[in-house]
Amino acid sequence: MQQLPEPSLKQSSFHKFWIGRTFSSTSFQMMSVAIGWQMYDLTHDAYSLGLVGLAQFLPMLLLTLIVGHVADRFDRRIIVFLVQLIQSGIAVLLLVGNIADWLGREEILVAAMILGACRAFEGPSSSALLPMLVPKELMQKAIAWTTSAGQTSQILGPTLGGVLVAVGPVYVYGTAAAALLVGAILTVLIRMERVIRTPAPLTLGSFFSGLTFVKSHPIILGTISLDLFAVLLGGATALLPIFAEDILRTGAVGLGLMRTVPAVGALIMSIALVYYPLKKALGPILFGALAVFGLATMLFAVSTNLVLSLFALLMIGASDVISVVIRSSLVQLQTPDEMRGRVNAVNSLFIGTSNQLGEFESGTLAGLVGAVNATLIGGVGTIVVAGLWMFWFPSLRKLKTLE
Repeated sequence: MQQLPEPSLKQSSFHKFWIGRTFSSTSFQMMSVAIGWQMYDLTHDAYSLGLVGLAQFLPMLLLTLIVGHVADRFDRRIIVFLVQLIQSGIAVLLLVGNIADWLGREEILVAAMILGACRAFEGPSSSALLPMLVPKELMQKAIAWTTSAGQTSQILGPTLGGVLVAVGPVYVYGTAAAALLVGAILTVLIRMERVIRTPAPLTLGSFFSGLTFVKSHPIILGTISLDLFAVLLGGATALLPIFAEDILRTGAVGLGLMRTVPAVGALIMSIALVYYPLKKALGPILFGALAVFGLATMLFAVSTNLVLSLFALLMIGASDVISVVIRSSLVQLQTPDEMRGRVNAVNSLFIGTSNQLGEFESGTLAGLVGAVNATLIGGVGTIVVAGLWMFWFPSLRKLKTLE
């Protein structure tokens, strides 16, 4: 990792946070490649690929309000530490299942569901932990660096996952288990300057306070709901195994490349945003990025050339990260520390819906009309959603700064 752009960032704790998050996310990406490949290898069924996304999404949907309160009431480092240990254990079980040859469709779905539950706790707790490590004036840069951690993992994870699954899935799960263990240790070693205030008593009102907060802030509601529906329709991640095997005919290595390239574009963009933060005309930039996202998705859908497909995926990743940085910065800067767990839980639900439920939507639609048509429809849908949100949320369209 490069030197942080500002010396006032608490480098020791932030480095542990960044590296731990990279190790955890990389492991999850590796296992996602292996799980998706093994599921399609076992079933050759687009619906089953969609069910993997649904299995990861349902725990997030059911646990959202609970995990927010947990993140606001307990040590966020310990929460992240424990769920990373559990994920490491799941990786070990998947490894054993491959060696003993008892891993099937149902076992994969159960593993995906447990991983989804772990991610449901890890996401809000990790996001709420970040503002406790950096001063407010450096939040956008810190979020850009944190986003780069996620994109780095999406570069390393799918590449390693694609190569290792070609050798044998056991190598994927063994490597992921070790990396998750290291990430857990680094996380628990983080030291914080500020301590969270004692939360208010648990009541019915406080239980839903995260949703209430988001609803009462139109800019936040418009931003995260825009990302929800745009990525929900435009995401084609669940269909990449079909494109790799049946359309582009590149095999597991090609699948790894296609999972990696969007993260390359996102990493480049996130680093650019560290040194050139978004300061004005954020609304037009946000909607322009979504238009690029939709057009690039359509290009990927119709491409039969690997190089052109990779270029389209590169543009998808670069345009998507703009929305991520704007959304995350708004959420963190406008949320008091004692509520960040609950608000980030709602934010994670929107993200999870756009990703995991989007995979289910893509798999289901592909089963009906084919992978190419499903992806093409998704790209068109993203552009339509962007247009509707410009009309429904004029304050978001006119947004100038993050203040």
